[in-house]
Amino acid sequence: MEVHPLDPSSDQPPYEQLRRQIASRASSGGDLAPGTRLPTVRGLAAELGLAVNTVAKSYRALEHDGVIVTRGRGGTFVASAPEAGSADAEQAAAAYAATARRLGLGLDDATRLLERSW
Repeated sequence: MEVHPLDPSSDQPPYEQLRRQIASRASSGGDLAPGTRLPTVRGLAAELGLAVNTVAKSYRALEHDGVIVTRGRGGTFVASAPEAGSADAEQAAAAYAATARRLGLGLDDATRLLERSW
């Protein structure tokens, strides 16, 4: 797996840039397929010139979100679809839809609000 360089002039901290990059590339249509093995924390830190703790923080956040799974000494991998936090996303979507309907919003209005917040 090749990691794209991070932007040192970005307002986002490096751990967030890395987290976003991996999450985006692992989402449907991204170039990180489920089961793709990720570099070790130390290896990726050396490759990107980051502190080990910075990469570890990104990996922890990604694992918490269900984007990646760590299998001990076996390594860290992009999660398969069932492991990828889809249940949490479905629950959030259902809650938003219920609230939007309760407020009298139609699908177009609710979608516009979501897009604006995105």
